[in-house]
Amino acid sequence: MLKSYQLAEGQLSRITETPDLENALWIDLVVPTEAEVAQVTALGVDVPTLQDMEEIEISNRLYRTAGSDFMTAVIPGHSGSQQATSGPVTFILSAKRLVTVRHHAARPFETYPTRAHLGAAGCAAPASIFVGLVEEIVSRQADLLENLGKSLDDVAAQVFNANTAQAPEALQSLLKKVGRDGELLGRIRLGLMTLGRALGYFIQSRSDKDKALIKLIENERHDMHALEVHADALSARIGLASDTILGLINLSQNNTVRTLSVVAALFLPPTLIASIFGMNFHYMPVLDYHYGYYAALGGIGLSSLVTWLFFKWKKWL
Repeated sequence: MLKSYQLAEGQLSRITETPDLENALWIDLVVPTEAEVAQVTALGVDVPTLQDMEEIEISNRLYRTAGSDFMTAVIPGHSGSQQATSGPVTFILSAKRLVTVRHHAARPFETYPTRAHLGAAGCAAPASIFVGLVEEIVSRQADLLENLGKSLDDVAAQVFNANTAQAPEALQSLLKKVGRDGELLGRIRLGLMTLGRALGYFIQSRSDKDKALIKLIENERHDMHALEVHADALSARIGLASDTILGLINLSQNNTVRTLSVVAALFLPPTLIASIFGMNFHYMPVLDYHYGYYAALGGIGLSSLVTWLFFKWKKWL
């Protein structure tokens, strides 16, 4: 999909009819087809492939060629099947336009066009759009971290509930939830790290006339640092929640094993008595005892009762 935007009455307006890409300030390529890549290539822009964007070498993610800066960051989003994922996004910034290339859905790219003019950078120039888009992405990461915090609050309230320890199924469900939160946190931290590297490259490549934009980028980097600290705190909470849930699951399993052990121990004395009277020797002293059967049953019951009382006294039950 190819989305193109131009400046109209101080706002970004999407070009809906036959796209005139020559006048577009921002071109957003989402899982582009060969024809769409050819349209952008005709403007003198070398559109990288997904394999190029996934290259982890820093020299392949941040570079300048043909008068354009190429900056790639890994941004959280959703795949075509609506599964949470992270994917590379390449920002191609030139004097005429900004081109973004991505192969997954990322919410900031959907929400930014309608409020691009409200940002401190504005949207009158490609570099301003880039700065505003970065601000939108960082704000989205902040929202995700806030939602993660609320999710962990809910998990903590359930984990430390006295009744939760008696429900292993509920604990397993909570452990899966904490695991998903941990995966999301990892994607957010990766996004902040790679975006921070891209912003560092942007600052180095700007001229003195872009001091206002550089100042905004510096502010964004401070915000990103604060988000990284917040992410560290959430990571510690996730670790605590995981350890607590696993501990409660182990305690629950230990209680089950203890109960089985006690039940087995209760039947040990009766089994011993029954085994003695079940021996098939020709001569046994009490074999002809008239009340032997009742005595054996009484011994079995009494031994079980004594064992049970002993376990209660030791508080093993």
